[in-house]
Amino acid sequence: MLGKKVIVRANGAGVFFGTLKEKNGDEVVLSRARKLYYWEGAGAVEGIAQDGVSKPNNCRFTVWIDEICIMNVCQILPCTEKASKIIEGVKEWKY
Repeated sequence: MLGKKVIVRANGAGVFFGTLKEKNGDEVVLSRARKLYYWEGAGAVEGIAQDGVSKPNNCRFTVWIDEICIMNVCQILPCTEKASKIIEGVKEWKY
C-alpha cells in the first residue's frame, strides 16, 4: 500500500487519512494527512474507506499537515478513488 491513499486507525490516537509513505511494525508515516475526528454518514472506517461519508458538511476533519508519524497502528485500509475525493473535499475543521 506504500504510495496509496489510506485510512489508518491507531490505538489512542484516532483515525487518519493520507498517503502511506512508510511502515515499520505498528508505526506508519503518512504524507498530506489529516485526522478524521468526527464523521456522519458512515458507520465504521471500513465504510469510509470504501464510500467516503454521505454527510460531509457534518464532519470534523482537521487541517492538512505535510507529514505525520503515527504509532500503535492497528488498522490500515486502502481508500477507493471515490472515498478519497469525498474525504479530501470535507472542509477543514478549526476554531
